Amino acid sequence: MDLKNHIGSVPDFPKPGINFYDISPLLAHPDAWAVAMSRLARTVVQWSPEILAGVESRGFLAAAPLGLKLGCGFMMVRKKGKLPGKTIPYEYDLEYGTDVIEIQENAVKPGQKVVIVDDILATGGTLKASIELFRQVGAEVMGVACLIELAFLNGRKQLDVPFASLISYDS
Repeated sequence: MDLKNHIGSVPDFPKPGINFYDISPLLAHPDAWAVAMSRLARTVVQWSPEILAGVESRGFLAAAPLGLKLGCGFMMVRKKGKLPGKTIPYEYDLEYGTDVIEIQENAVKPGQKVVIVDDILATGGTLKASIELFRQVGAEVMGVACLIELAFLNGRKQLDVPFASLISYDS
């Protein structure tokens, strides 16, 4: 099955000049979604994760069912102020300014094997920050998996762990 047939393209969203790759049609098609989860599972299982970390917010949509399929735990990487209880923040640079992501304080144990999951790899900034956040708490980041990679943005170069995606766009 060609999963690209189930990815929408929305020009000039969220701002002019940006082409938004929409996973909503993939999520709405049960067979295509099942194929996507099976293909992602075959890659991720090779990294022997103990827990999958979904990146806000579309990463949750892939990481949670994937964790269930693989028998792994699931946790969320969220923007500052979105998680209850004590959190561990990580501030990182953006093109113009900074941003902060967080995990809950006891969400991962030192030495625990984590795979980070998101819907898309674009420039790589948030995924790189997620890797650093998990390292900061002593976790072992085994890899990063995404549904889509925008290869033309070279985000993969930001990552120093194994990376896999199901779909790649070159422009």
